[in-house]
Amino acid sequence: MTTPNKPTLHPRNRHQGRYDFPQLIKSSPELAQFVILNPYGKQSIDFANPDAVKVFNRALLKALYGIAHWDIPPGYLCPPIPGRADYVHALADLLAEDNGGEIPRGAGVRVLDIGTGANCIYPLLGHSDYRWQFVGSDIDPVALASAKAIVQANGLAKAISLRQQSNPRHILQGLLQADERFDLTLCNPPFHASLEDATRGSSRKWRALGKADPKRKLPVLNFGGQNNELWCEGGEIRFVTQLIAESAPVARQVGWFSTLVSKASNLPGIEAALRKAGVRQHRVVEMGQGQKISRFVAWRF
Repeated sequence: MTTPNKPTLHPRNRHQGRYDFPQLIKSSPELAQFVILNPYGKQSIDFANPDAVKVFNRALLKALYGIAHWDIPPGYLCPPIPGRADYVHALADLLAEDNGGEIPRGAGVRVLDIGTGANCIYPLLGHSDYRWQFVGSDIDPVALASAKAIVQANGLAKAISLRQQSNPRHILQGLLQADERFDLTLCNPPFHASLEDATRGSSRKWRALGKADPKRKLPVLNFGGQNNELWCEGGEIRFVTQLIAESAPVARQVGWFSTLVSKASNLPGIEAALRKAGVRQHRVVEMGQGQKISRFVAWRF
């Protein structure tokens, strides 16, 4: 089942309309040095500057979500928050379908964030908006240390716990405890098949944004990111099909599994893997942000 395209952000997304830069600067004065005027004469930031993006994210999290302390190590993925928030809200709608149309809120809802990263963004957003409990997993100890520092600095240790996947060849296998249950899993998988593929993707984005000035040295990867955050052998399709295969043995422990899918061309292969795994139901949910359409796949047994 595919939902109709949504040309705009989810109605509950806090990032509607233009940003109030004076208000953001008032709460986060360090943002002022990065504010520029775009070609339309409106205040913005230079999204080709990783430092600007990080400070902008910090200001958004503080002003809109009450996250007073947020930082990531150099070179780690700095996520575009509005799109991340849309994924959380659309998953909340999915839970509401089994709850009489009402979104379940509070600590009774447990969510597993697969590959939470150094930024810990999904647990921060999901807890702020819905007060859900989160477990964030990752294979990278540096990323987990960063996420832990964010959680502790904001007093969220009771709401967000972190767990290392000790075998980097596995995703879910060996990660869940035998007696625990999650209402949701979510995942932002490595989209690319190689570093070269990731670099080409960034180059295309710079051209689309009109930033491909040969006189300017741009970051190789927009929004940064470590290898395991951006690419894996076989790319997105291999990662997602492995995630589907590993979801079957823990089917009774999870309500809805889900993952972002960056490339629509991967959907036929993913849906074939879902059929092979014997899922009872699946959804492809599209999300709109400006000119960009993204999507996630959710399934249950």
